[in-house]
Amino acid sequence: MKDESPHRLTHLQALGLTPELTEYIKENLSPGTKIGRVIREHRERYAVSDGEDEYDAEITGNMRYSAASRKDFPAVGDWVTITPYGPDQAIINSILPRKSILARQAVGKPGEIQIISANIDSAFIVQALSNNFNINRLERYLTICYSAGIEPIQILSKTDMVSRDDICEAVRILEKRDSQVKYILLSNVTGEGSDQLMGMIQRGKTYCVIGSSGVGKSTLINSLLKREVLRTGEISSSTNKGKHVTEHRELFLLDNGGIIIDTPGMKELGLTDDAEGLNVTFADISQLAGKCRFPDCLHINEQGCAVIEAVENGFVNRESYENYLKMLKEQERFNTTIAEKRRRDKHFGKMVKNYYSFKMKNREE
Repeated sequence: MKDESPHRLTHLQALGLTPELTEYIKENLSPGTKIGRVIREHRERYAVSDGEDEYDAEITGNMRYSAASRKDFPAVGDWVTITPYGPDQAIINSILPRKSILARQAVGKPGEIQIISANIDSAFIVQALSNNFNINRLERYLTICYSAGIEPIQILSKTDMVSRDDICEAVRILEKRDSQVKYILLSNVTGEGSDQLMGMIQRGKTYCVIGSSGVGKSTLINSLLKREVLRTGEISSSTNKGKHVTEHRELFLLDNGGIIIDTPGMKELGLTDDAEGLNVTFADISQLAGKCRFPDCLHINEQGCAVIEAVENGFVNRESYENYLKMLKEQERFNTTIAEKRRRDKHFGKMVKNYYSFKMKNREE
């Protein structure tokens, strides 16, 4: 990138370009290669910014047809190489190496991964104290964050809608579950926690906001941006659940130099094939598992299971234990589905190869 001007580089750094990625670009890409970051995604249409200009972009046909899975498609937060054409149009040619991938199992598509966002440093997990705070759900969010190597930060929102006793009880439950997880008590109405939240956001770092619909994610981002950018919704009076407002993923630059990504509300948060996140979230259970009598212990009803013994003696929370078993089984199903798909693809590939071999043989004869 010999002809990459300091002016241009400064604008890319404002989008979160890291020294590591800068070095990769210099060593691996041709001078003059155009770099941008995906700032918006909606139904395979993308908006890419180079720090100065924004382009409506789409991927090349080659990227589409060579993609082995959804992980090979761009996501908000990705750094990509582009070829501009016209004043505000561009083609995405490739995705640069990702620092992290926040992902879940694609809804209704067993064995497939859906990327929520890429190149994230920390994730704000928002749960509303008024109707949404749930430790089992939090454990799922923690697991996908730890799987990605992303720092989770719990935001307990809508403190203005509950009593101080309710807040204290939620904090007690949270700290009992994991005293290491950072948390913020937040009210978008009274402003409680806003300064603390802004103080956590660092220049050049990328954060995403995840949580169910109606927990106040869009309102939170509007507050951070100090302007109404995102539509906000109310809780349904009939179901006491949030309504979907955000329909796409979008990246925003904050006045203090931080970068934040909004995501649609997620009703389902299926786990993928990364076991490390589960081991970190349930570190106490993972450590006890090494003390079981048998190395292949399933921790369900085996004799000599250190995990079951700890649950029965009250050293491990029973609800967390049951949630762990549920997520472990879910992860095993995901891995089984992937293995079955690979077997089918291998079998199909062999059939195609045999067909063409037979066809060529007959043609020679």
